[in-house]
Amino acid sequence: MQTTFPRLLLEHAAKRPTAPAMREKEYGIWQSTDWRGMADLASHIAAGLHQLGLRRGEHLIVIGSNRPRLYASMLAAQALGAVPVPLYQDAVGGECVFPITNTETRFVVVEDQEQVDKMLEIRPQCPLLEHILFDDPRGLRNYDEPGLAGLQEVIAAGAVFVQQHPDFFKDEAEQARHTDVAAMFYTSGTTGNPKGVVHTHASLLDRAAAGARFDQLTAQEEVLAYLPPAWIGQNIFSYSQWLACGYVVNCPESSATVTIDLKEIGPTYYFAPPRVFEGLLTNVTIRMEDAGALKRKFYGYFMEHAKKVGPALMDGKSIGGIDRLLYALGNLMVYGPLRNTLGFSRVRVAYTAGEAIGPDLFTFYRSIGINLKQLYGSTETAVFVCLQPDHEVRADTVGVPIEGVEIKLAPNGEILVKSPGLLKEYYKNEKATREVLTDDGWYHTSDAGFIDASGHLKIIDRVKDVGRIKGGANDGALFAPKYVENKLKFFPYIKEVVAYGDGRERVCVFINIDLEAVGNWAERRNLPYAGYTDLAGKPEVLQLIKGCVEQVNADLSRDELLAGSQISRFLVLHKELDPDDGELTRTNKVRRGFIGEKYAVLVDALYGGKAEQFIETQVKFEDGRTGKVSATLKLLDVQTYSPVKAAA
Repeated sequence: MQTTFPRLLLEHAAKRPTAPAMREKEYGIWQSTDWRGMADLASHIAAGLHQLGLRRGEHLIVIGSNRPRLYASMLAAQALGAVPVPLYQDAVGGECVFPITNTETRFVVVEDQEQVDKMLEIRPQCPLLEHILFDDPRGLRNYDEPGLAGLQEVIAAGAVFVQQHPDFFKDEAEQARHTDVAAMFYTSGTTGNPKGVVHTHASLLDRAAAGARFDQLTAQEEVLAYLPPAWIGQNIFSYSQWLACGYVVNCPESSATVTIDLKEIGPTYYFAPPRVFEGLLTNVTIRMEDAGALKRKFYGYFMEHAKKVGPALMDGKSIGGIDRLLYALGNLMVYGPLRNTLGFSRVRVAYTAGEAIGPDLFTFYRSIGINLKQLYGSTETAVFVCLQPDHEVRADTVGVPIEGVEIKLAPNGEILVKSPGLLKEYYKNEKATREVLTDDGWYHTSDAGFIDASGHLKIIDRVKDVGRIKGGANDGALFAPKYVENKLKFFPYIKEVVAYGDGRERVCVFINIDLEAVGNWAERRNLPYAGYTDLAGKPEVLQLIKGCVEQVNADLSRDELLAGSQISRFLVLHKELDPDDGELTRTNKVRRGFIGEKYAVLVDALYGGKAEQFIETQVKFEDGRTGKVSATLKLLDVQTYSPVKAAA
């Protein structure tokens, strides 16, 4: 698209000024901002920032949840030719230092007191940081810091300026070209400093428009923006496509109210990583386990029928009259109310990405009439590379290359992508840019996969993580840790997994239990526990998890390629893996190497054949304090199975 974000905003404001652009829930009430109001807000913020000295080519750091004023701040920066850089709101202060210093940022717009405190804490490390502007003034009345001001003050000053210069915003926006840098996203990265992924208006809007055409999105869609704006997925769905299509973006009151807000809004277009869909299904499962025997039997009967015919109906296939009638009855009695409870009563298209989604989970949602599909992409590709067409949806693929995308495979199985949505560069990192972008325009994804006979892309693992078992009965067998981890995470009782095995004789894993799901399981068995560490060490829980591991082994034994990746031993960690402790990235990806070094004593104990191992770990609490968690962990052997040869 040969346009820019601010120009699209002005077009919507001119063509449909009173149509709702955004809604924000505050004090339990949804407040709407129409397109004209959104354009005025962005115009006033732009004028205010201009008066404070923000200039073309500079960067504006934005930290907070999805809020109309933060979105307007990004539009204001883009109109002035500055580059908005959203950062994760749950990142600790130290994680913000590198992006702020790397971009030589003078201006930061934050949501509230928590983010202000974070900026003031790191200010001595960021000498160029002049202005800290906040949206929510609660708790900040008595703060007296140079350059600290409310966004409302900036808006008020900008409004006066706009009265005197009514065409200021339009004139500034007209100077921008579609090839100009529009935004920058810092990849969380599993090692070293994060990299700033530079995107132009053209790269972001081209992919936003291609995705919109693929799923026939219109201005009538409703979207719930509840994931971090710093994540490219949320940014594409609720910012780039919002401006490309002109639909309504709804901002929840807080993370605690998302489930309620989801039901109230009833989005038509929805995106969530697999963990969100897993969490919703876990809640449904827990509620049904607590229900009476008759209700459980009723639910079980209709869900079995849904699994049998629901996916076929979603794929547009014909089914028998009796089956159709039974499904219609189930829809009236079970599926419809369930969709409403989940907040999916109006969903027309739902996507998941980031990690593999379990086939049972995938089937569940499609069985009850939710058009859940998978997509493939990354920060560097502006998300949309492959999407699953309606009626061609399978749990084991991520779809077909969409309009404008070419895919080819390197000799080592790495997926290479050519697309109008590719990054311009990594900011101030020419070496890293050369490593991923070829001279003829191909991007190295670092993912291993292949195109199947139907033209769909299948992902195996990260290229660098695909290894080989060395020694023992499975010497030379392929080892794909992420594939193994995901198969275990498909169980509702397992939240996180870290698998080891490359260059070793066997595969061993660390496991995090899902506290809510396992806690409910324990309570129904009158099994008392005093928190995560206590529950994770219960013999009954270890046996529950052992059953899951052995089920995965049985499944792997039927996979000719990965039968040698069966798990020999496991342990359940005494604490949950946490981004604040450096064990996960901000997008909740496992930092396998870091964890292996941090818990080297546990890795050695697993491979050394020990039955138990004492461990003490320092942890960081939400309020910034540190403490220690210790436990003697049990290390368990599990059954492995002989590979099952495929039938001739």
